[in-house]
Amino acid sequence: MLKRILRHPRTLALGAALLACHLRLVGATTRWTVEGKEGAAALAGRPVIGAFWHEQLALAHAIAWNWSGSRTDTGFTVLVSQHRDGRLIGDVVSRLGIGAAHGSSRRGGVAVFREAQRVLTEGRSVAITPDGPRGPRRIAQSGVARLARLAAVPVIPVGVAVSRARRLGSWDRMIFPLPFCRGAIVYGTPLGPGDAPTEEALREAIAAAMTEVAERAANLAGMRR
Repeated sequence: MLKRILRHPRTLALGAALLACHLRLVGATTRWTVEGKEGAAALAGRPVIGAFWHEQLALAHAIAWNWSGSRTDTGFTVLVSQHRDGRLIGDVVSRLGIGAAHGSSRRGGVAVFREAQRVLTEGRSVAITPDGPRGPRRIAQSGVARLARLAAVPVIPVGVAVSRARRLGSWDRMIFPLPFCRGAIVYGTPLGPGDAPTEEALREAIAAAMTEVAERAANLAGMRR
């Protein structure tokens, strides 16, 4: 009975609304430090792939708001799975001015690529967590590099952290941010499809850059490990 209630669409919608309100409060009450954005400024107004680790997903709105300067339509679309958890995430981010495209990397990536390519063709940017939806933690799958090469768009590695947060017991040790704290957003050097000789080399370069900016953001924010 309890499981049925928790899975009811109205319950999930209420949960999404409450979580979105909490994240808006976090975004509004956090003192943000931003580093490296000037290096990606030349790409403003063009479709890009923003890449960050899955553990930072609850802070995706902070990245999108900062990049676009808007809290109502950020121009970003987050790729999420078709699983129930993915639908909940999609509901939350849509309430924060971020689009959601549903696909499943467990089905060969076909749905993800079709959605991502459509979004990029429309001139919108895509946000990807290359170690999602189920890990392993901080191990980038090949999809992000493949998408960059197929769509011929650059990847911007992004790290985000806050000084007050809880680490969930999930596979990715997801960050659940708390309000009234210090935060940091760090942009890495954009990586173009031609910046590596092979898809695998590009994947490795993206993964290394993502880890670097994630650690830098954690240090700037003073986040406990």
